[in-house]
Amino acid sequence: MKHTLVKVLVALYEEPEKPNSALDFLKHHLGAATPENPEIELLRLELAEMKEKYEAIVEENKKLKTKLAQYEPPQEEKRAE
Repeated sequence: MKHTLVKVLVALYEEPEKPNSALDFLKHHLGAATPENPEIELLRLELAEMKEKYEAIVEENKKLKTKLAQYEPPQEEKRAE
């Protein structure tokens, strides 16, 4: 990996027309030089799964708050006590 990074940095240095974004240049050249890491794909899948769980929990939370509001006295009554 270190050797690959050095090669890309040398390519950037030797580039006659410097790119606007060195980071994009590195991403493009490193992405083309190395295949997709299987661990990255696993993390993407895990992230998608966690987002789905989060959305389900947020929806459940809204429903429970609505249900709980039926059993709580209005805010004005609480202050008067």
